[in-house]
Amino acid sequence: MTEAFGIRIGEAFAGDGAEAAHVNIVIGDRSELGATFALALASPSAGHTPFVTVLRPGLPVKPLTLFVNKAAIVDDEHGNLTWGAAQAGVAVGMTDAVAASSVLTDLADDLVAIAAVWVNPHARDAAAVFANNIVSARDSVAAALTGGPRAADVLAERDGCHNPFFDARPLLAAQAKAGNAA
Repeated sequence: MTEAFGIRIGEAFAGDGAEAAHVNIVIGDRSELGATFALALASPSAGHTPFVTVLRPGLPVKPLTLFVNKAAIVDDEHGNLTWGAAQAGVAVGMTDAVAASSVLTDLADDLVAIAAVWVNPHARDAAAVFANNIVSARDSVAAALTGGPRAADVLAERDGCHNPFFDARPLLAAQAKAGNAA
């Protein structure tokens, strides 16, 4: 029943400042993504310990979701925000995404997901980290389900390239003005 689902990938960003959340999600049938899920779970590295996302101890979310931190844990506070507030946000966001999608509701027991989650080492507000990860996880799953964004949308936004760490818009505008598209 899930063969047509395949493997889908989504991305979303929510919030501002150090408490912002960035979640990349890979979701797919256990028969296609299960081996990758298991390998990632069994292959922790320094500062990165993948674990199954839970709503509470003993109750993993469905689809089973592997939480993988993108930022190496730098201290106890960062670890607590990552494994606590961010993980809880991803759990609620995934659960909300399943509740909002009849496709996911029907297939959740047969799918697995891997969530790569950014928690800034400078974050301090657990409530904001939690809230932003709910939105980012939910929206990344929605993007995976819809296949968004479409290539035409990406092409239309080329000159608006920016992220929280770098703003390319002034450089691209200067290049366009000079007639030197990169």
